[in-house]
Formats: sequence, C-alpha cells, structure tokens
Amino acid sequence: MHLLEHLHRNVKTVAMPMVMVVGALLCRPISALEAWTGQMITPTLIFLMLFVTFCRVKPSQMHLSMLHLWLLVFQAAVCVGVYFALLPFDPVVAQGAMVCVLAPVAMAAVVIGGMLGANVATMATYSLVCNMAIALVAPVILTFAGTGACTFTQILSRIAPLLIMPFAAAQFCRFVFPRGALWIGDHSQISFYMWLASLVVIIGRTTAFILDLRDASVATELWLAGAALVICLIQFKVGRMLGRRYGDPAAGGQSLGQKNTVLAVWMAQSFLDPISSIAPTAYIVWQNFVNSYQIWKKDREKRGSAE
Repeated sequence: MHLLEHLHRNVKTVAMPMVMVVGALLCRPISALEAWTGQMITPTLIFLMLFVTFCRVKPSQMHLSMLHLWLLVFQAAVCVGVYFALLPFDPVVAQGAMVCVLAPVAMAAVVIGGMLGANVATMATYSLVCNMAIALVAPVILTFAGTGACTFTQILSRIAPLLIMPFAAAQFCRFVFPRGALWIGDHSQISFYMWLASLVVIIGRTTAFILDLRDASVATELWLAGAALVICLIQFKVGRMLGRRYGDPAAGGQSLGQKNTVLAVWMAQSFLDPISSIAPTAYIVWQNFVNSYQIWKKDREKRGSAE
C-alpha cells in the first residue's frame, strides 16, 4: 500500500503537464474520437468523477457561508468591471476577459480542491449555488454585451445534467448501498485519473480549435491569451485570500479560479464574438498549470511534514 501511495504521489506532480502535452500532440485523433462519440467522452468522465467525489458528501454537511457570498459578489462585480474597462481598448478582448470571470466554477474543482485539502462539502455547496446563480445572471450579461439573446433555459440545460445528476446518484448510492458508497469515498483518488483522461480530451479539442481558427489576428489572439492569464492568476489569488479569512484557502482559490471553461467557450461562441472564445480556451491551459503547481507544492509540504 505504501508503494501505491508513493507512485500516486509522484504521478500527481507531473501528470497534468504530461497529459496537456499528449492532448496537444494528439489533437486531431482526439477531436475525431470525440466527434465519433457525439461529444460524450468529457461529460461522461465529469459525471463519474463528480459521482466519486460526492459519495464523500452528506447533504447535512452542506451549508451556505459568507465565503460563498463574497465569491459570488466578486464574480458579478468584476466581470462587469473588466468588460467596461477593456471595452474602449478592444470590444473582442473585453468580451473574452469578461466571460473568463463570468464562467461558473468548474465541476472538477471539487476534485482538485479535495486533493489540495479543501473542505469538499464547502466546495460542493458552492458548486451548486454558483452554477445556479450564473444560470440566472449570465443571460442578462450576455444579451447586453453580446450579439444575440441568451436564455436561462439555454444555460441551465448545459449545467444541470452534470451538476445535479452526479450529486443525486451519489446520495442514492449512499442511501441504498452505503458500504459501496463508503468504499468509493475511501478511494476518491480514482477521480484524479478520470480528470487526467478528461484533460487530454479538453486540451486536444482546444488545440484543434486554435489551429483551425483563421479569422483572428495574431495580436488579438495574444491579447486574449494574455488577458486570460492575468485574470486566472488574480482569481486564484483573490479566492485564496477570501478563503483564508474563513479558514479554507484551498476552497476559496479553486472555487474562484478553476472555471467551467467548456461552458465559457460555448457561451463565447454562441452569444459573443466567436473570436473572444480564445480567452476561455487559453484559460484552460493557464488554470491547469496553476493546478499542477498547487498539487506539486501540496505534496512537497506533505513530504516535509512527514520527515
């Protein structure tokens, strides 16, 4: 068992950069496979890893807190502020930066947060609250800033299946098969490897999208990617600062910094200038570099305390 834990610890520190390289190099086969399956590989993996993680969460452990409120306030205020601040410079860059802030917390943030020592119940609560709140707010913002009308139903249809169904399935399992749910919860590291598999697919699709993009100038692409990097770092930093005030910096950082980029890309391509989707596409890369660094740092701290 000690050997397995040692291997798992070493794999975690290098896995994300490696799978990102693999996804980029195999972008064409991956995109073809994803198309052949009807775009179902990523949703299936996200469902499974959330199911595994939610098997550790009891509904009685889930409570709203002031941390959740401040995270939501930050998202709402900053996404509008960033848009109007960048609008005179470049409307496309303004849209791309805005959607990087507006996007709700990633479904997989609960998984990574748990690895970093975050309170899983706190993150599960925020995941539900944040995604529902964005489903209400996003149609107004996207209709105002974009090129077409966006509805609550459109956003909710993209969020609900991968948010509510894994939670409901996990709670059903806990009620009907408690021993099975306990075993799954005790082996929650499985969800990390599911996340790696989904990351290969996401990076592969991202790379193919960038290679096929023809309408954007190089300068615009660089500004969008740069804006995404700055916003990514700020959101992780501010999230950890807010989380630290309430005793859970990892939960705050992942809740604010790790975004549902698949939804963000879809929102940008559907309701904004399609070129603005380069920003959330680049955000996929930036946030996973941050996640890799955090996991490496967390493992180094564990090794130091064990010595």
